[in-house]
Amino acid sequence: MRVWSLGSGSRGNALVVMAAGRALLVDCGFGPRALVSRLKRVGLVPEQIEGLVITHEHQDHAQGAERAQHKWRWPVYASAGTLAALPEVEARWRRPLVAGQAVDAAGAFTLEAVAIPHDARAPFAYAVTATASGARLGIAHDLGAVPDALPPLFARCDALCIEANHDPDMLRNGPYPPMLQERIRNGRGHLSNQQAGALVAGLSHPGLRAVALLHLSETNNTPALAAEAVSRALHRAGSRTAATAAPGRTPAALFTLDAATASGQLRLAM
Repeated sequence: MRVWSLGSGSRGNALVVMAAGRALLVDCGFGPRALVSRLKRVGLVPEQIEGLVITHEHQDHAQGAERAQHKWRWPVYASAGTLAALPEVEARWRRPLVAGQAVDAAGAFTLEAVAIPHDARAPFAYAVTATASGARLGIAHDLGAVPDALPPLFARCDALCIEANHDPDMLRNGPYPPMLQERIRNGRGHLSNQQAGALVAGLSHPGLRAVALLHLSETNNTPALAAEAVSRALHRAGSRTAATAAPGRTPAALFTLDAATASGQLRLAM
């Protein structure tokens, strides 16, 4: 399994997950032209994508979803509530998901979803398993708190892509007005670095090989602060794995999980 970030943050989010020559796009926060350009920078083209998975309908995660689906005829996997917020997705290409039910996707993956708290219609976090290798990835974008159902879903993941949106001190002392600060912190907004660290530390196990941090605020966080906070939590939990922050504005390879991941082999590309 190979994973790329095409962008991460309030300007737009998208991940590519590839296994056995097949690829899923997770979120589409860029229009078709920008998406083509970003895919090209990591050596991919839209025609290689065989399914689009949406976490929720906010613009930075789904603004390009309907146009991309029309252009490339991708099936779109999401909660029924998220799909309802994307009316231009053609009916025959809708793939509504139900939390707790596993589905096959793109002929190479199993998708499992869990509902998460965020100020969207029906947001999901996902576990994506490569059918051939068994490599398992947890993706949690934009969640204000950790629901009870999330740790069991992510407990056996080989790698995690987790939101670490803000540093609490930077948020408190920064330029955001009190109302916006409260929206971020109120349990339906975004995880802090420390909350992300606590989540990841609780998920630590000998098979956890990589942690990529997503959706860092450009105003209220830095890659160094996020990586340090989450890595420190991991190390306190006895893990040797270090967290790294996905670049905000530029596409980048995140990591490659070999077929032999279960025996501890991993190539990190970040």
